[in-house]
Amino acid sequence: MMRSWAIFDSPVQNALHTLKYRGNAGIGDALAMHMAGYVRSLNWDVDLLIPVPLGRKRLKERGYNQVGLVARPLAYEIGWHYSQNALSKSRDTRSQVGLSISQRKENVFGAYRANPELVMQKSIMLMDDVATTGSTIQSCTQALKTAGARDVFAFTIARALPHHDLNHV
Repeated sequence: MMRSWAIFDSPVQNALHTLKYRGNAGIGDALAMHMAGYVRSLNWDVDLLIPVPLGRKRLKERGYNQVGLVARPLAYEIGWHYSQNALSKSRDTRSQVGLSISQRKENVFGAYRANPELVMQKSIMLMDDVATTGSTIQSCTQALKTAGARDVFAFTIARALPHHDLNHV
């Protein structure tokens, strides 16, 4: 099951770009506080909140995981456990921006690994910034289930609608 908090459009799009490219942690905190009520209303039985990880190269370039800047304060606000180490990217992938649906799926296929010690028999909320085709969520979910996660709920800050241009997401 996947839910998104907002449509990927202004002002959320602007906030996410500022978070992603300028590392403004204050925006992450603000988004988390605004999303907390909605996330609670989903009534998901969650043991652990995990952000979609970045590859080593991208993390080194950026210095932070933008999803983690929202996921960590969201977990804290709701009272859930948080782990940035339960899921990792096993290989660097191309940016999904500008790729077709089939290219996106191929790009992230098998690119994630979950730590069984941290996810076994747990109910996970997997969090990403923007959902476009769902390829990243699908690949991460497969890794979590393979490692023994009981349930995986996917949550994104925003959802790109079909009429949005994939070159800008």
